[in-house]
Amino acid sequence: MQKIAIVTGAGAGIGKNAALSLWKAGYAVAVCARRLETLKDAIAEANVGADLALGMTVDVADPDAMRAFFDATITKFGRLDVVFNNAGLSAPPVPIDEMSDEQWRRVVDTNLSGSFYGMREGFRVMKAQSPKGGRIINNGSISAVTPRPYSAPYTSTKHAITGLTKSGNLDGRGHNIVVCQIDIGNAITPMTERMATGILQADGSMQPEDRLDVQEVGDLVVHMANMPLNANIPFATIMAPEMPFFGRG
Repeated sequence: MQKIAIVTGAGAGIGKNAALSLWKAGYAVAVCARRLETLKDAIAEANVGADLALGMTVDVADPDAMRAFFDATITKFGRLDVVFNNAGLSAPPVPIDEMSDEQWRRVVDTNLSGSFYGMREGFRVMKAQSPKGGRIINNGSISAVTPRPYSAPYTSTKHAITGLTKSGNLDGRGHNIVVCQIDIGNAITPMTERMATGILQADGSMQPEDRLDVQEVGDLVVHMANMPLNANIPFATIMAPEMPFFGRG
């Protein structure tokens, strides 16, 4: 049976690589991002037929848009096996007392509410399909437990994702719905280029940090997606071994 996956924030970086990896593994994949042209580029790079791809412009912070995206996925593919709640962003690195309401809300709405909407819609369709069930993978972060300086919105939302993952596991019992989370360190993407030259450390210094090949993240997403629903890796951490994390600060 053809397996179907959804990847949010799939226009670049980790989300794009995860979508490409799932296509390569034989999945049909529905992808969303804020800009349609980036999704078209990803689908073209995957070199798959129209029967295996769906791309839609979606703001994950908009619950109506997320419902429409999931409905379109079901209309096209008939079912849903995997959701990778990947879309996320961070605020400028400024002290907490200088953080604006708009900057705070933007991160919370995208990272936390967007993941909640993805989980809620995933549950809705996975409960209703036959056979019912599926897997939801949340993109967490090692910053959830070991934050960087001036990262209150990002750290708070990623910490909350852990609670969402745990709650989802409980709610999924009896419905064959499994929820898991990947906590990712520095992956080599355009978003982390500054880490290669120097980023603020807890002691106030600027230091370069090692980064992980983003393909390793994509491979882990595929591994978790391919697991049978009677098995789960609730939390997986993937990072470059030399990255400051253990004993950070």
